[in-house]
Amino acid sequence: MNADKTPSNLTTRKLTLAYDGACVISELNLAIPAGQITVLVGANGCGKSTLLRGLARLLKPHSGTVYLDGKSIFKLSTKEVAKHLGILPQGPVAPEGLTVRELVAQGRYPHQGWLQQWSPEDERLTNQALITTDMIDLANRPLENLSGGQRQRAWIAMALAQDTQILLLDEPTTFLDLAHQIEVLDLLYDLNQSQGRTIIMVLHDLNQACRYADYLVAIAAGRIVASGKPDEVMTEEMIRQLFMLECRIVKDPVAGTPMCIPVGRKKSQLKQVETQR
Repeated sequence: MNADKTPSNLTTRKLTLAYDGACVISELNLAIPAGQITVLVGANGCGKSTLLRGLARLLKPHSGTVYLDGKSIFKLSTKEVAKHLGILPQGPVAPEGLTVRELVAQGRYPHQGWLQQWSPEDERLTNQALITTDMIDLANRPLENLSGGQRQRAWIAMALAQDTQILLLDEPTTFLDLAHQIEVLDLLYDLNQSQGRTIIMVLHDLNQACRYADYLVAIAAGRIVASGKPDEVMTEEMIRQLFMLECRIVKDPVAGTPMCIPVGRKKSQLKQVETQR
């Protein structure tokens, strides 16, 4: 990220999002902390991905709005928004035969115009994104020949080449094995720490969310039920409210962050058997 850029502010005010008249997000007020990692958590269908699409200007509000640096994001041009904000949707697809370098180069399109095509700056930022994501040695390889973790790093590299201050990612670890999940999350953490990028992502794994988030947003039925630091939000009562699940919250022995241990039926049945004895 360019050194002269300061983190952008992204906020919502009474944001209501709907599909075919069915309300998904209702009058939501949210301020994303600039320069930090924010993670959205909640049960399936609670509105996490819908909110992310609204923040990225991919879904027009039913009412309310999203503000980027104090200006309604829906009054800004598409190119202007793309210079500040990049999004990686869940399960992105690319044309067959596209190489890693060709994909990453697409991140530079918002910065080009009719008179200004590919420039030395575009080349520099594309190479920088490939190096940052450790994809430079795979730059000429077709995407379909990569592992799942490598493909995800390639898509993140494209978002980096876009050179935005804000990155939004919808479940970036989906369909990845555990090692590749940590690889991707460590990469995003490093980007935040070394470049000060604001990162907003949806994660299903609560323990990973607590490890990597500076700011946690818990969503249920299209509303924010809690937000703040992970150790403030991740409580047994909150898990019960979000997932209707009994659990125990303990300290992660590695990271020191809250760790959720579900009780589950098997454990409950074992305790009943022990009591009967």
